[in-house]
Amino acid sequence: MGAYRVIQTKSAYTATRRSTVGQAAVWVGSRPGSIDDLQQPGAGQAAALLAVRVGPPGSLTECSDTNWCFVRRRCVVSSPRARWYSWGMRVLVTGSAGHLGEALVRTLRADGEDVVGLDLIPGPTTTVVGSVADRAVVRRCLAGADAVLHTATLHKPHVGSHSREDFVETNITGTLTLLEESVAAGVRSFVFTSTTSAFGRALTPAEGEPAAWVTEDVVPVPRNVYGVTKVAAEDLCELVARDHGLPVVVLRTSRFFPEGDDRDEARTAYADENLKVNELLYRRVDLEDVVSAHRCAVARAPEVGFGRFVVSATTPFAPGDLTELRRDAPAVLRRLVPRYDELYAARGWRMLPSIERVYVNARAREALGWSPRYDFAAALERLAAGEDPRSPLALAVGAKGYHHESTGVYTQR
Repeated sequence: MGAYRVIQTKSAYTATRRSTVGQAAVWVGSRPGSIDDLQQPGAGQAAALLAVRVGPPGSLTECSDTNWCFVRRRCVVSSPRARWYSWGMRVLVTGSAGHLGEALVRTLRADGEDVVGLDLIPGPTTTVVGSVADRAVVRRCLAGADAVLHTATLHKPHVGSHSREDFVETNITGTLTLLEESVAAGVRSFVFTSTTSAFGRALTPAEGEPAAWVTEDVVPVPRNVYGVTKVAAEDLCELVARDHGLPVVVLRTSRFFPEGDDRDEARTAYADENLKVNELLYRRVDLEDVVSAHRCAVARAPEVGFGRFVVSATTPFAPGDLTELRRDAPAVLRRLVPRYDELYAARGWRMLPSIERVYVNARAREALGWSPRYDFAAALERLAAGEDPRSPLALAVGAKGYHHESTGVYTQR
């Protein structure tokens, strides 16, 4: 695993130890400032320190008073000022052949994690081919697991191709199976990938009303079986967390799919890249930021216990902008981001005339220590530099589609 140098503790003692695979050189003391030994962490031990990873892959820098949480002799970083990192965790990723699942498996494996990918579709990021509703398969995948990242789901594009029973089987029964087997396996962090589609009809204000300011406090009003089953699965997550003490974080992610919009009028009116950059203002998030949110959630789940969080790009808007956003969105942008007009004009792009909702990620950033990078301002910077506005990870994963055979715009690759 490389060397880890303890560069500061409460007593300013410094030392270096070479760690082996599955271990981390950390300061373990009976009290702040004590000097006991540098050793492999044991269950229940913790320390406050600064640490630097020496050598690839990855690094951990500029941390202070980092809280170290230990999971079965494996440790993760949990600090508002620290990037998430772990050593030797065994992680189950469901939906490993999907957009997010593949991105998570790629990233975790690159950082040296022990990853099991579960999906109905075989592929390089799928370890086990099977269903999340198959209890025997799930139990086998969870052997020795420290964390679960549950991304497998039937999505909105499947509403027209799958029955309601299919949605219940995958989204509800599959989630319950994973939760129950995670409790039995002693999993310490469970992250459930939900969706802002769960809010449903609550996202559309009445005619003449200001745009909706969408936080975790908005009560969902599901629009279809996809939203209904995701909300039900969220409630199961909360039930199991309360009844059994399984640390669960629910992430309501906004759009991050690379395929074209399913609305004919939107595809006709806007170039695809134009529309997606527009959406970063209020309803889209880059794939790389979704991955980092999941990793933060894994680290913070034991501390949070149970929580729901909106995961979307950081908006430049504030509640005071909502009335004008609904009436004249370009005017708000000219006031807040003046340079957008010139960049858009050079590409023949247009801003949406009206924005009816704004997803707010403040609670996720504060509670999970999440720092999303790819917002509207970042997209403008990349466009000005002649670069693609998407992250390298999003470009690497690409468009995957939602069906084995072509079924509408969502399946075009």
